[in-house]
Amino acid sequence: MPGAGRAAGVRRLRPQPSEEPPAQEEDQDLLLAGAYVSDAQYNRNVPFETSPQAIRLYYFYNHWTMQVAIYFFICVDLSLALFEEPALFPLPFLATSIAEVLCLTAFFGRLVHFAKVTPQMVFWKDTKNICIMVTIVLTLIDLIIYGSLEAVNIHSVRWSRALRPVFLINFPESRQIRRTFRSIRNTLPDILYVFLLFMFSVLIFSLMALKLFGDRGLQTVEGLPYFTNILEIAFELYVLVTTANSPDVMMPAYNFNWWYSLYFITYIIINTYIFMSVFLAVVYNNYRKHLKNEIRKLAYLKRHKMIEAFNILKVKVGTEFVVTEAQWKRLARIVMPHISSPHLELLLRISDEGQKGHVDKMNFLRLADLLNIQVVTINIKRHPLEEWMPRVYQSSASLLVQRMVRHRIFVWVYDVIILINAIFIALDEKNPFISYAEWLFLSLYIIEILLKLYTYEPRAYFGKKQFWNWFDTLIIIAALVVTVANTTIQSARKYNSQQILDIVLILRILRLLRIIASIQRFRLIVTTLINIGPTILTFGGLVLVVYYVFAIIGMEAFHGKVRFFDPNFTTPDALVCGNPALKDSAFARDRYCKNNFNDLASSFIVLMELTVVNHCVLLAGGFALVTHQAAKLYFISFHVVVVILIVNIFIAFILEAFFVAYSLEKSEVETAIEKKIQELGVGIQEEETQDGKLVDNMDTKGSGFSGDDGDDKREALKGLYFRIASKKYRTMDALLQQMFESEIAPEDEGPSLDEILNFSPGDIYPKNPNFENSA
Repeated sequence: MPGAGRAAGVRRLRPQPSEEPPAQEEDQDLLLAGAYVSDAQYNRNVPFETSPQAIRLYYFYNHWTMQVAIYFFICVDLSLALFEEPALFPLPFLATSIAEVLCLTAFFGRLVHFAKVTPQMVFWKDTKNICIMVTIVLTLIDLIIYGSLEAVNIHSVRWSRALRPVFLINFPESRQIRRTFRSIRNTLPDILYVFLLFMFSVLIFSLMALKLFGDRGLQTVEGLPYFTNILEIAFELYVLVTTANSPDVMMPAYNFNWWYSLYFITYIIINTYIFMSVFLAVVYNNYRKHLKNEIRKLAYLKRHKMIEAFNILKVKVGTEFVVTEAQWKRLARIVMPHISSPHLELLLRISDEGQKGHVDKMNFLRLADLLNIQVVTINIKRHPLEEWMPRVYQSSASLLVQRMVRHRIFVWVYDVIILINAIFIALDEKNPFISYAEWLFLSLYIIEILLKLYTYEPRAYFGKKQFWNWFDTLIIIAALVVTVANTTIQSARKYNSQQILDIVLILRILRLLRIIASIQRFRLIVTTLINIGPTILTFGGLVLVVYYVFAIIGMEAFHGKVRFFDPNFTTPDALVCGNPALKDSAFARDRYCKNNFNDLASSFIVLMELTVVNHCVLLAGGFALVTHQAAKLYFISFHVVVVILIVNIFIAFILEAFFVAYSLEKSEVETAIEKKIQELGVGIQEEETQDGKLVDNMDTKGSGFSGDDGDDKREALKGLYFRIASKKYRTMDALLQQMFESEIAPEDEGPSLDEILNFSPGDIYPKNPNFENSA
């Protein structure tokens, strides 16, 4: 049944009953409801047309193949800088221009596809779409102008290359990167005042330095005048904030009179320790405030979409509106086509607790969360030896061995053996005792594998999810092969297989990670690191965008100014990095010639060195000598954007991630799933599946929960068990959203769509004490 209250800008184009049969109209309602649920599941916020054709186009738009294709063309477009002048792998301009035109065509096609599923008013008001179209047009204009000038041998600048990251940022698939950019944009107004105050402090200290040291006749180590130019002083003092030129910048004044050291100590305390801490505080405070706003918006948008889906499928039973069991199952199949029948039946039991044959509104709104929680279906198989030799395998001695291998002490014993082996690896391998000990350790590892294969079903032991079992077995086999080869082939003196053996044995030490996982506090830290992994990739994308833009600008400004020569070259050009302006400079004297902007890869390395900050004054000074002193503004700008802004936002994210990880427990939905699994008597704890005791995910189609009593349920399951997958893989965004949603009343439909989209950090709806404290 269709519902009221459609999203603003989204048109519901329902055909008349006379135009299409009821069954086809019902299928279209399911597709529309499935689109809403899928958007809620993946936190997509794309207003789309609701006509049958637009819905199918929207499903195709969100298909993983289309997303992989667009990312492929984005990667190709960004990587073209490796093949364009200045190139790491030079290609003709015609080849790179054809590749770029193909990428632009793919981007334009993706944009047209998006326009087909989005209302026109929404599409043309979206800044992302305008940015993509303008960038495509500007790139084509630049290609035409550059190609025309190259045809008449006139060199020009490919300025549009710096715009290529626009495609990475503005396509809907990159919403996480856009969120990070929004955090930076929202933080800028507050951090700008702190930065201006910081620069004012640097300027005041620069004027003081000019008056204190300018007329003293002091010189630097290179014999240059010391602190006689206000711009040079300001640059040196700015670099001193990073401590990259400390204590070198202080030494001429300190050597002249030790009292002058108090000037530099005061400067470092005020600007390095106080102002840099204030920068972090301001960035963190604003990041937390805007993160709270983003999460609140996501939570209400998800609920809004789930209500839309419910209103489409609802029917009236008695006095309340519900969704029938059949419709609920079909909807779940549309949203998650590969869900197994037992898994689907389990989720239905959770949603329809009273087995009434329908799902009420409150339980329907949890469907997106239910589908987001990975429930592992486990099928316990019999060991082949139990089938072939049941009496031997079930004998008392055999059962004793199996109990020993399953016991946790068995794991602890081998953890101790691994630690001892690590100590032996660190000792002198030429000692015969150490050499023989390696055979002992190898034998113990082989015995461990054989005992586990005897105890656990082999297909279970080498299941798809059993990474550590595969890792251990492959390492042991490799060590065995190399050790035997090293022992038997002693005559091959030119080839020392012992080095390969050392590598294999060192890899073996990686099993120590299992010891770390067994300690609760260590496990919490590792869990947090895994949780923030996806968002670290988001920050990686952000850094890639900034690096790419600065690299393109750097290549255009500094290409060919510094050249690298082989260290054996002693020609005059080699001693000055190919540029006479670097004669007697620290840049040339320290052989920094390979730190140049002659191709994209070299540019990225230089930018990485600038991010670390150490010796950035030497790099900036070298490029200023070969161009102009104003070139130092390029390096200052990079430091402000990357080190002061992005790195501080990353630190704020890490702090928030740890706070959330330490404060959140299971969600209500996870608790409901676990409770239902235990009620049905088909629960397996996560600890019971470690070390290969149980197999991987298996879809036993047709299996279900057919009976009402425990025996019938067990018979229907035929060896199937369930457990919730490890909590280690919950992202921080999901955890924060879970925290906020837990405070929203089930009957609360929230504000309207326009109010949700216009949320500001100052709006509190509702007032959420728990969420406020953690976010």
